[in-house]
Amino acid sequence: MGLTMSESAKGTPRRLRKSGRDAISVTLIFLLLFAPLANAGRTKLKPGWNLFSPQQDVELGRKASQEAERQLPLLNDRRVDSYLNSLGRRLADRAPGERYPYQFKGVNDATINAFALPGGFLYVHRGAIEAADNEAQLAGVMGHEIGHVALRHGTNQATKAYAWQLPLAAFGGIVGSDSLGGVIAQLAAGIGVNSVLLRYSREAERQADLIGTQILYDNNYDPRAMAQFFEKIEAESKGGRAPQWLSDHPNPENRMQSVLKEVNNLGGLPSNYKTDSAEFREIKRYLQSMPPPPKGGSQQRRSRQGQSSKPPRPSDRYQSFRSDSVELRYPDNWRVYERNSTLTIAPDGGIVGGENGQNLLAYGVIVSLFEPRQDRHGRITLEYATDLLIDQLRESNPRMQVRRDHESVRVGGQPALSTLLENDSPVSGRENVWLATVLRAEGLVYFACVVPEGDYNEYRRTFEKLLDSVRFPAS
Repeated sequence: MGLTMSESAKGTPRRLRKSGRDAISVTLIFLLLFAPLANAGRTKLKPGWNLFSPQQDVELGRKASQEAERQLPLLNDRRVDSYLNSLGRRLADRAPGERYPYQFKGVNDATINAFALPGGFLYVHRGAIEAADNEAQLAGVMGHEIGHVALRHGTNQATKAYAWQLPLAAFGGIVGSDSLGGVIAQLAAGIGVNSVLLRYSREAERQADLIGTQILYDNNYDPRAMAQFFEKIEAESKGGRAPQWLSDHPNPENRMQSVLKEVNNLGGLPSNYKTDSAEFREIKRYLQSMPPPPKGGSQQRRSRQGQSSKPPRPSDRYQSFRSDSVELRYPDNWRVYERNSTLTIAPDGGIVGGENGQNLLAYGVIVSLFEPRQDRHGRITLEYATDLLIDQLRESNPRMQVRRDHESVRVGGQPALSTLLENDSPVSGRENVWLATVLRAEGLVYFACVVPEGDYNEYRRTFEKLLDSVRFPAS
């Protein structure tokens, strides 16, 4: 709302034992002699013509990232970003070339996409993580983007673009002078899907594939996973709209064959290669437990008239939800999202994107726990705890007001308070927040029923039936 997840060799004839040892020795010698030769077949790639320095790559990338983050609905989730940085830096440690200060951030966007800015600033859409079948596939996407950074494709594109506009000597003078700040500012300010920093050729994509393959191999992943993932999403897009990653990244021909050829150059698949990890599976489950991303992804912007269409009316059929802390029933065309100790129950379209990329509840119910401090007499009463909760809500919602003061009711067979609040709606005008609070041993359990003011009467009966269905486990 506007309220701001062997047997031994014993018994074997001596001659056979000796010949066996000789065979093992010969095999080891063969491997030691020829493994480096196989690895010597690794495709050597180096950055193209570039009038920017690596240090200027970082400066440009940092400024462009600041501009990008004004447009992107970042997840801003420490758990997801920590996982991406742990995985990404392991991958980047095996990248060729400059040692850039890589950083990785998750984007709350359902589209299958990822992109990298010069100097190592990488963004991975939530949709890419959720679409990957295993960690090797996600690592392939990230390794590919790291390849663009390592080969300095962004500033190579910028160099070529500006060279068409200025004589070589003049451009070299600008890049090497105090005027660089103006060039960098101009490039950074133009960040977007069609930015010169992100507009790669098919040859650049092929090179990034090869670097990504090498990075996967050197990290002991199945290096085929990257091409498998790209082929998977390409196949899923047949007959429909192509995933954004394929739209933004020109697809080089024979991608899988190119990757397999590089694997062969590297000496074949790594021994005991891995494809998945428990950490990846946990992060994927965690993302899937979150409310869905704002519709329209990073292109979504609020209008003065409001945002998004109205969700379908609540169903008259109800389904049950049960956890260790509460049981309740809710319309069967709504969904439950669990994150930490908070439940969000909402229809499709009931959760919308705010101006800063966060999710806001416009239609639905939040169930959560508030732990109040004791009053000056060392007590906690239901009314006191409810007032503390409302004070905290108003700290992050300064336009929130109490519309109807506390009334005594019962929820889950226990004494409760009902309070009607109003706040700015993230879709249009004002919203009603019907707050029901119950004091239990673990703290103040609260139910915040949220709906735009004009739809309150239509949703009130649904909220009443949900609250009437609440049951608490015996303490």
